Amino acid sequence: MNKTTIEWVKNPDGTQGYTWNPITGCLNGCDYCYARKLANGRLKSRYLANWDIAHIKGEIIDPALRQALNNPFYPRFWPEKLEQPLKRKMPAGIFVCDMSDLFGIGIPEQWTHSVFNFIEKCPQHRFYLLTKQPQNLAKFSPFPDNCWVGVTATDAQMFIGAGHALENIHAKVKYISAEPLLDWDLGGSGFIATMLKQWGINWIISGARTSRNYWDLAAHNLDGSLIRDRIEMYGKIWTLQPKEEWVNEIISAAEKVNIPVFMKDNLKPLPRTDTPFIQEMPA
Repeated sequence: MNKTTIEWVKNPDGTQGYTWNPITGCLNGCDYCYARKLANGRLKSRYLANWDIAHIKGEIIDPALRQALNNPFYPRFWPEKLEQPLKRKMPAGIFVCDMSDLFGIGIPEQWTHSVFNFIEKCPQHRFYLLTKQPQNLAKFSPFPDNCWVGVTATDAQMFIGAGHALENIHAKVKYISAEPLLDWDLGGSGFIATMLKQWGINWIISGARTSRNYWDLAAHNLDGSLIRDRIEMYGKIWTLQPKEEWVNEIISAAEKVNIPVFMKDNLKPLPRTDTPFIQEMPA
């Protein structure tokens, strides 16, 4: 496990938490994925050295699978990392598979079950689970009480899909991560608040899209507007800021149903004259 700089990954005492990657690689194909960039960069040689790849072990390697072997971000299993949470006795907040998707496309269910076996052995820890494939969550419900189960929703359609999936599972904390927030035409905070209450959501995270390359952000024009007006520097990175009204709508909806909101630091360039900057966690 590694200490993480991801702001919302907190230990129970409020200090920065950890990441844990017994599975790496993902087939979701998100063009903004930081994990894929890392896998194809400084982690490439390490990942390519691992041949424990989905659907390959024990099979004849045909040309398509051989190509997968040469893809450092193809799903890989690291069983030697499964025991890492056991070695930490103090309660920790642990983001599971930030370099993958525990419930993602191409992840064998036995891998996911292996991870849960160790989560259940560590009741002192809080495990953050986050997926872009919410339709797969029901296979693993009910979740252990030390799991916070979340779904990424970058736009209105994903928000609705995330909510319906979370409504139909059992978890102590259910959350939606609107990061990166790319589009949010949902018809007002009242509608959003009603849905959050119906789905049993306990937490919302919001953040901007980031890149070290300005043109990665300028090339995306999702809603027909001139998005270059929303590109701002934050520290040493470029951010594509969501529209101010989207963020205010999320916060207003959450306040109506008393749900905490965690706004990532990369939203600070966004001028919210009527809204304080908040970073709250569920109790």
